[in-house]
Amino acid sequence: MSIFEYTPEELLGTVESVDTSTVIVKVENDDKLRGLQVNHLISIQSSKIGQHLIGLVSKIIRKSAYSDSTADLTPELGFNIIKVILIGTHFDREAGKENVFRRSLATIPTINAECHLIHGDRLKRFMQAISSIPEGEDAVSLQIGNYSIDEDATAWLNGNKLFQRHAVIVGSTGSGKSWCVAKILEQVAALKSADAILFDIHGEYSSLQGDNFTHLKVAGPNDAIEEGMLFLPYWLLTYEEMLSLMLDRSDNNAPNQAMMFSSAVIDGKKEFLRNANKAEMEANITLDSPVPYSLDDLLAFLKSKDTEMVSGARSEKQGPYFGKLTRFIQRLETKQKDKRLNFMFASEKRLLNYDYMSELCSKLMLPSIAGKKGVKIIDFSEVPSDILTLIVSLIARVIFSVQQWTNSAHRHPIALFCDEAHLYIPANTEKSIDDASLVTFERISKEGRKYGIGLVVISQRPSEVNRTVLSQSNNFIAMRLTNVDDQAVVKRLLPDSLGDYAEMLPILDIGEALVVGDASLLPSRIRVTPPDMKPRSATIDFWDEWSKESPSVDIDSAVEALRKQSK
Repeated sequence: MSIFEYTPEELLGTVESVDTSTVIVKVENDDKLRGLQVNHLISIQSSKIGQHLIGLVSKIIRKSAYSDSTADLTPELGFNIIKVILIGTHFDREAGKENVFRRSLATIPTINAECHLIHGDRLKRFMQAISSIPEGEDAVSLQIGNYSIDEDATAWLNGNKLFQRHAVIVGSTGSGKSWCVAKILEQVAALKSADAILFDIHGEYSSLQGDNFTHLKVAGPNDAIEEGMLFLPYWLLTYEEMLSLMLDRSDNNAPNQAMMFSSAVIDGKKEFLRNANKAEMEANITLDSPVPYSLDDLLAFLKSKDTEMVSGARSEKQGPYFGKLTRFIQRLETKQKDKRLNFMFASEKRLLNYDYMSELCSKLMLPSIAGKKGVKIIDFSEVPSDILTLIVSLIARVIFSVQQWTNSAHRHPIALFCDEAHLYIPANTEKSIDDASLVTFERISKEGRKYGIGLVVISQRPSEVNRTVLSQSNNFIAMRLTNVDDQAVVKRLLPDSLGDYAEMLPILDIGEALVVGDASLLPSRIRVTPPDMKPRSATIDFWDEWSKESPSVDIDSAVEALRKQSK
């Protein structure tokens, strides 16, 4: 049975004029007009049987003709029109499938073609059909909320297309962005073989608990190796990443320092392989291969070169690198002793095991099978801000590399949720560390789909997120945005055919979102359903707190925590 079988009483109006992708519909019934809203969906009769053109209401106008024969103006004739943007065609049946929607116009409406409002159960069935959501109690689907135009209709998203073609979730502070992310993660976690990672920059999602969530924390200054602590040893860094962390490129001796460092690293990795009875791998590794090496041995080598004396014609003379490596050695030793970087330079021998990378990747990437929890939430709250970009991109790069080298028959899809993405996928880079991070995320955005990696970019400042990464995303969930620059970025990313659809961005209610993209073929205004487990809001009620007679303030403990670098 066709979704769009209407009775004569349900007629909204008829086509008055047609212009490429825009249709003007004449509505004679005032009651019908009063029930309309901008962004309602309209079904327009096609010239072909079994097809209906689908349009989006963009403007509602009531016009009247007045007679001035008397002092009081009285309406003699009134007529109403609505402006509709055509966005696709619905086929009752196509290629053996029922209720198929295409983002193309198979025909053009004819004058006087009948138009009907899509609402209620029809709207729900139509949205289920275009999202490829199977009907029935056992159907697996992604439900984000309800349509603002009809709160009885559930809003569905196509989970495959949402992650296959990347997604962007944006919204100003307090718009409900975190709730939207939590709502999606709850449903991802409920799947039998879920696999997703959330980069939680401020520890906001610690409240998401349960059998399907694993909470990991990048180790702080005083944390030891234990369950739930994440250590990312220095040998996982690529050559460029290590230099961006250690090398001062303004130093005149920077080329010599980089050359000696690379030589020492490759020798250290080969030495490790020989000691681990893996000598056959020596010929295959590169400078960037994730093979452990001893940082102490590397420092000893650099120090020997920095103080080396060689034989001269009459007596000993300074070696070719004498004094040229001093600053580099000092920077490296400073980083090694920095307690804040305990997660990278911890001295535990376990971190130098050949099998440590497999252990780390299993912790990060195994889906919810064999007792593992599928959604991993990584807390970066104790990572120093100056190297945050490097550490987040390190994890993303390791995941991408492992997926890339996994046999396609054993490759399991994984999604990366990048909260506060503007902090580590910036639009403008000022430091080499930022450049290293961008290379990773740009590559994932361009090639991740081939290797089963979905990217979900989450930010309150889309104008500060890298344009390449945003442009590679085909799904947009935009909540209220008050900043003009942020609004402009989102408007540029949306299809031109949607006209003034994005003009609603600054007036959306808390928890409302505009959803556009492959996961929801029709642009929709949706009210997001609050998640069962709400993220911890960082918002403090200033006026209420200032109104208290005896506020709880503990400066001494905060100062001590600052000194210890641990809460």
